[in-house]
Amino acid sequence: MTYIVVENCIKCKYMDCVEVCPVDCFYEGENMLVIHPDECIDCGVCEPECPAEAIKPDTEPGLEKWLKLNTEYATKWPNITVKRDPPADAKEQDGKPGKLALFSPNPGTGD
Repeated sequence: MTYIVVENCIKCKYMDCVEVCPVDCFYEGENMLVIHPDECIDCGVCEPECPAEAIKPDTEPGLEKWLKLNTEYATKWPNITVKRDPPADAKEQDGKPGKLALFSPNPGTGD
């Protein structure tokens, strides 16, 4: 099992999770974060830290595409270990449906 970041992170990108991760397995895209599944130690400390509830165990049904997305972009995006401010409209974006259409494959700035 590993933890993965799912759709609700898109355009919310709260970074509370990166501060608590003991193995620094978060990677930053332009408008979301992902977890490197091979680096995640399944400790679960990140899941309750996410205000958007966008971190899930990969054992939940229907998350296969998100596991694939996390795996792919964790190798392309820079590592992030320091919390920064979320986007100005993060609260407005939290919980909106259909956010996958807003996903950006571009990397973030990382640390």
